[in-house]
Amino acid sequence: MATWKNSIEIHAPADRVFAYVDEPMNLAEWLPSIVEVRNVIGTGAGQQFEWTAKMIGRLLRGQSTVVEHAPNKCGVHQTIGMVSSTFGYCVEPHDEGTELTLEIEYSVPIPLLGRLAEHVLVRRNAREFQLALDNVKELMEA
Repeated sequence: MATWKNSIEIHAPADRVFAYVDEPMNLAEWLPSIVEVRNVIGTGAGQQFEWTAKMIGRLLRGQSTVVEHAPNKCGVHQTIGMVSSTFGYCVEPHDEGTELTLEIEYSVPIPLLGRLAEHVLVRRNAREFQLALDNVKELMEA
């Protein structure tokens, strides 16, 4: 399993930042690898949706279930499909705004990509996850 975690300071209220990252239909706006989100069912813990992501030129499909949800604080998604992952996000209010933390643990689909691509994929994903944080910051501060 590969892991990545980082935070960013956003000059916007925590409840607004949380509402944005917590809404699955927004994922394609800020998470670069997500191409499409569809069939969203429910809200909060137990919410489910399907997604399509692009990874090293390949379209991958999967499903996510929200396994933990604390409104205006944290959410954790468990994904299954061509890539399995745990995707978490937390917001913490600060005087200047909000600290948003993303934490991702995922399996690298070696049969799909091959061993040689594993290292390249992990580095590329780290850049995309950082870009995701930057995207949320830009969108929330606009």
